[in-house]
This record gives sequence, structure tokens and C-alpha cells, in this order.
Amino acid sequence: MMDRKTASIRPYRATALAFSFFFAFLNVHADEIATQLVVYKTPTCGCCVGWIKHLEAHNFKTEVYHPENINALKQEKGIKRQFQSCHTGVSKSGYVFEGHIPARFINEFLVSPPHNSIGLSVPGMPVGSPGMEVDDKFLPYKVLTLMKDGSIEVFKEVNSMSEQYDPAG
Repeated sequence: MMDRKTASIRPYRATALAFSFFFAFLNVHADEIATQLVVYKTPTCGCCVGWIKHLEAHNFKTEVYHPENINALKQEKGIKRQFQSCHTGVSKSGYVFEGHIPARFINEFLVSPPHNSIGLSVPGMPVGSPGMEVDDKFLPYKVLTLMKDGSIEVFKEVNSMSEQYDPAG
């Protein structure tokens, strides 16, 4: 026979046990919450490393590869030469992210990819973009949506350094 004190403790133990399992589940699956990108780059590019650090600081998980022919990979992924940069990220769902795209725009794109798009691009290497920081220098740039038919649309215009990180700019 159970006394009143033991009976009143039992529900608390069950609740504590349930929370333990819940938090263990969250901990095990924390990596799945992060956005995953496979990044292709040349082994010697330092700005690519800066962009990868930017992604990881914004809850991305990256795998990095150094293909022998990165230009062939870009062509295979449908990225025209005029929209290329020094590195290419590819999401689990196959979308491409070419160049120094701020993490917030990649996340925004992945939440609702435009119809018939293959990904985003920041052509070239704009000074002040993630991975291309030089003191407080900044050159405005456009983040482009790459479409399956080879055309582009402007996804975002970035006119200040703060707009890369803060939606209010």
C-alpha cells in the first residue's frame, strides 16, 4: 500500500522523466535544425573561409569540398559565368548559393523559394559582403535569384553593411 507522500511524488517523477527524454531528443536533433550547405571552393581562398564562418555563426552547418574543376561544377549546377563568384553552396534540396550571400537571405529564400528558381547569387566579390570585410568599407550590391531558364531577378538590394544582418537595415 502506498502512502499519501509517495503517491504525490510519482506524477512529478513522470513529468521529470518526460522532460528528460524531450531535452535529450532536442539535443540529438539540434544539428537537424541548422541549415545544411555543402560548399565547393578552391583550397586557397581565404574569403570563402570568411563566408563559411559567417554561415556557421548564423546556425548553418557546412561541409566543404575542393573539387578539381570548380568551374565545371558551377556550369553543371546551371550558374552562368556572369553570375559566378569564388564559391558555391548547395542546400540539401539542391538549391545553389553562389558567392558572398548573407545567411539571412539564404534562410529567407529557403523558407519560400521563388517558382522555377535554382538559387541565389552575389556575382563577383563585393567589398563589405560576408567574407569580404575590409575595415568599415562597403559597396552596395544585389542578391540575384537564378532562374531555371537562365534569367535572373533581383532578390534583394543591399545598400548598407547593416542590411546584411538586420532586416530593419
